[in-house]
Amino acid sequence: MAHIIALANQKGGKGKTTTAINLGAALAEAGKFCLLLDFDPQANATSGLGVEVTDQHPTVYDVLINNRNIRDAIVSTSHRDFHIVPSSPALSGANIDLVSLPRREYRLYDTLLEVRNDYDYILIDSPPSLGLLTVNSLVASDSVLVPVQSEFYAIEGLSQLLRTVNLIKRNLKPDLEILGALLTMYEKRIKLSQEVMWELRDNFPHFVFETMIPRNVRLAEAPSFGETIFRRAPLSKGAVAYKRLANELLNSEEKNKR
Repeated sequence: MAHIIALANQKGGKGKTTTAINLGAALAEAGKFCLLLDFDPQANATSGLGVEVTDQHPTVYDVLINNRNIRDAIVSTSHRDFHIVPSSPALSGANIDLVSLPRREYRLYDTLLEVRNDYDYILIDSPPSLGLLTVNSLVASDSVLVPVQSEFYAIEGLSQLLRTVNLIKRNLKPDLEILGALLTMYEKRIKLSQEVMWELRDNFPHFVFETMIPRNVRLAEAPSFGETIFRRAPLSKGAVAYKRLANELLNSEEKNKR
């Protein structure tokens, strides 16, 4: 049964989609069968993997709102064993569409039951806002990975997200867990990056991944070519970092099984 992980941050531009794409690819490269749900109306994960959506092909909106079978929406990527359910701008209206639907907070949870046994990991690239889409992504997940940019407001952003997760735990999904905070766009030569790192680890012990994702030109440009970092620049610092993150995740899960 798949481990379902929501990648969430209530502010955009923190490396959430970059992490969703490249962690998924790294897990696939490590021999895991992985599905990515692009649950963000901006559809950056879809375009970042070079997927072109046509009017004839169902998207995550059709699955969530129009009751299309999720298997019909799954698309292969350039990585073997790494698939995606693409998004489209239509998803931007889903917060309104969901209001009148039965089990509105559980629509995605119910949908993923269809394919949960088909994958080792299901990653959800959540929208950078708090609404019914984000609530659905958290309720559908086993755990939450929080990308945090190494900047002055990092602690504030993480604190806000943790409050949201606690609300979901109290009211909708008691067993939801925090997988960890991931420091992104890290520059070890800049003092502020180091200060943010230590502050995060001091304030949120056991919640911060050892792996840090560096600020990397190759990593930033890869989505514009519709490629993961492993296809664009497999020897770059960004590729090495995401491979390390995947290994850290896999090793942690192996330890928890013992």
